[in-house]
Order: sequence, then C-alpha cells, then structure tokens
Amino acid sequence: MPVINEKEALEAAMVKLVKGCRVMDVPILVTQQYTKGLGATIPSIDTALTEEIAGKKAMYEPFEKTSFSAMRQADFVAEVKKQERKTILMTGIESHICVEQTVIDLLDNGYNVFVVGDCISSRKAMDKEYAQLRMIAAGAVFTSMESILFELCGGAKEPGFKEISAIIK
Repeated sequence: MPVINEKEALEAAMVKLVKGCRVMDVPILVTQQYTKGLGATIPSIDTALTEEIAGKKAMYEPFEKTSFSAMRQADFVAEVKKQERKTILMTGIESHICVEQTVIDLLDNGYNVFVVGDCISSRKAMDKEYAQLRMIAAGAVFTSMESILFELCGGAKEPGFKEISAIIK
C-alpha cells in the first residue's frame, strides 16, 4: 500500500465500502497476496472489517494467496461457491495484476462482476487505466463506492439508509 497511487483516497473509499457492505450484510471475502513478504491488510481496513457496526461485530480470516488471481486458490473458490451468489463486487490492488486477473477469471466462470473503480489502484495511474479498459472489454461493469452502497440500500426509507448516509459523509 505505501507505493500505491492515490493511496489516501483509495484507503478512505475502501473503509467506507467495507463499513457500508457490513451494514447491508454483504459477505466480504479478503485475500492477501504473500502476506509474509507484502504485509497484512492495512489497519484502517482491518478495523472496518472487525469493529462493531450497526450492532454487528465481525471477524474475518483472509485468504492467503500467491497466485495473482484469487480464483486460482482452491479455498477462495470454495468460499465463493458456498456464498451461492452470481454477482461479485471487486476491489483491491494492484489493478493491473491481481484485480484484473481475478476479474477475468470470475467472468470466465460465469459471475457478474462489478469493479468498484474508486476502490482499486496500482502503483502507476497508467496501469490502472489500462486494467480498467481490459476489464470493461472483458465484460466487467465499473461503478463507484457511493453508487454501489446506495444501490444496495435501494431508497431513503429502506433499512440501512441512515447508516449508509452517515458512512458516506
């Protein structure tokens, strides 16, 4: 994360997305690429994944991976299948490596993939830009953190709206 382009904006958007998904009871799967060498999930996202939100306490166990695509990790694939969902929200770093390869593999396996554009990045802006173009060409839909949270919520009178609004502010 220390070398990622626009890391502060990425981190802020990711924290909001995690909190909002937790409010809306969206399952969250976390992968870590070679934790021993690259490090664990950063503290702000770890806190968003574990703190009490809307009266709910959560814990997570990241899926350790060394392949760039998470879809090449048997335990991750098994958990995705266990969720019995066909739509995946995708975030992460680096856009042109792990994110892109996972998105393409998800699409190839019949999933609908929504890439949260303000929740992905790379070391270089150009790498992110080319990754976006490739993922769109492959069939992924790009959206924003705020857009997806309000879409999950559905309306101002729906459960979670007040919590989502407070998170976005």
